[in-house]
Amino acid sequence: MQRSIKVRPPDTILVTATDHGRLTGLARASLDRLPDTAEELLSEMDRATVAAAGAMPDNVVRMGSTVRARNGDGAEQHMTLVYPAEADIAAQRISILTPLGTALIGAQVGHRVHWATRDGREMALDIVAVEPPPAERL
Repeated sequence: MQRSIKVRPPDTILVTATDHGRLTGLARASLDRLPDTAEELLSEMDRATVAAAGAMPDNVVRMGSTVRARNGDGAEQHMTLVYPAEADIAAQRISILTPLGTALIGAQVGHRVHWATRDGREMALDIVAVEPPPAERL
C-alpha cells in the first residue's frame, strides 16, 4: 500500500532540545556569510516544538539522521543531515546550512519538503524513510 504524501504543514516541526540550541547558535553565527539560509533556519527554529531526545519519534529528521527521499520522477536518494564541518556532497552528507538541509530538519516520513536552490529553482522531495542518528539506534 502506497503511503499518502502531504506537504509538511507550516506549523509542524519537531526538534530535540540539543539540536534547537546548536542550530539556533549556528544560524546566528552564519547570518553574515549565508544570510538567506541562516534566516530560514532561524525561522524554522522559531516555530519548532522542542522535545527531549528520548521523546523524538524515529520517523522525524534530526541532525545525523539518514533520509531516504524520492523526487518527482520517482528516483530515490539517501542522504545524511549534518553540521557544516561534516558535509560531503559526494558522500551524500548534506549540511544543515543549505536550502535542502534546512528544509529537511523536523520533516517526517510521508511529508514533502520544498526548497529553492541557490539559483532559484523550486525543488521538492518526498520523505520515504528516516533512520535516527547512529547514537540513537542502540
